Amino acid sequence: MWRVLILALMTGVAAGGIADSARAQTAQPAPKAAPKAAAPAAPAAKSAAKPESKPAAPPAAVAGGAEPTLIGQFGTWGAYSATPNGKKVCFALAKPSSSKTNPPNRPRDPAYAFVSTRPAEKVNNEVSVMIGYALKPGSESSVEVGGAAFAMYTQGDGLWIKNAAEEERMVEAMRKSADLVVKGMSSKGTETTDTFSLKGLAQALDKIAQDCRR
Repeated sequence: MWRVLILALMTGVAAGGIADSARAQTAQPAPKAAPKAAAPAAPAAKSAAKPESKPAAPPAAVAGGAEPTLIGQFGTWGAYSATPNGKKVCFALAKPSSSKTNPPNRPRDPAYAFVSTRPAEKVNNEVSVMIGYALKPGSESSVEVGGAAFAMYTQGDGLWIKNAAEEERMVEAMRKSADLVVKGMSSKGTETTDTFSLKGLAQALDKIAQDCRR
């Protein structure tokens, strides 16, 4: 499963390259919301990843037998490819350059952002964020990039763009801008602001686009 693959990668990075399969297997599913008309209907089609801003080695083993391969490191973004269940996927991932909570210093897991391409599902440059805590049920988060704000659909600990028609514009803005700012609210009422550097993202996206055409 794509989400299990990504969570296994994230866990391996966070643990210094050792995959925590149990965490990957028990992570809450995060299907994409209905507004994304072009998206596949299967719940597993939408996913969230926990990326890594520094050059990161994938874990030695990934759930399901797939092993992500780092195909390029560009600034704060790593480009990866993997073939879970015989279907190739590629993704760019990073973690925030800064994170803040209100009230201050509330504990949370690291936040990660990723952009994924899954040719078998006809998914190209899908933006998701794993925010590092359980989001307030029914809440909406926002992403600010290039002077524009995009409403995000939330479920569990994952965020996806609410209006699928805006995703291409959002990705283009991410390619040209310096930072991506993600705001959310936890189930306990903690407000968070995560800033991701977009340095290297354009090159990472070009790399995964090239790799996933093979």
